[in-house]
Amino acid sequence: MTILHPPDLAPSTENLASIPHIPRDDGGPIFAEPWQAEAFALAVRLSAEGHFTWKEWAATLAEELKVAAEHGEADDGSRYYHCWLAALERLVVTKGLSDPAALLARKEAWADAYRHTPHGRPVELKKDSGAATRDS
Repeated sequence: MTILHPPDLAPSTENLASIPHIPRDDGGPIFAEPWQAEAFALAVRLSAEGHFTWKEWAATLAEELKVAAEHGEADDGSRYYHCWLAALERLVVTKGLSDPAALLARKEAWADAYRHTPHGRPVELKKDSGAATRDS
């Protein structure tokens, strides 16, 4: 498990308590894969920058978790960060930070990039993919 506890990104204990079912240990949130930590950090950063309130975030995530449960997804935590990502995408679109077409284009560019990346090598987007590289 990857553990993320950087002081500039860690939400308050009160804010963490408002997030339904977050996988955590005594030190805070835990992540099974790096993309989960990145999605977590992005939501925290966007909230800290004032794009949405933490209360809005928690409510949107709760709605995504409810939809997943209604669709019969297992409640074992394995899909938790998929709901987190869906909530993040919904807020990013709702708040005008991106649009559905741009998100879809980015997902397609990443899918193409990882399909064409040799095993064990970092996945990078090409400059001409319509999206910036991961590090930019």
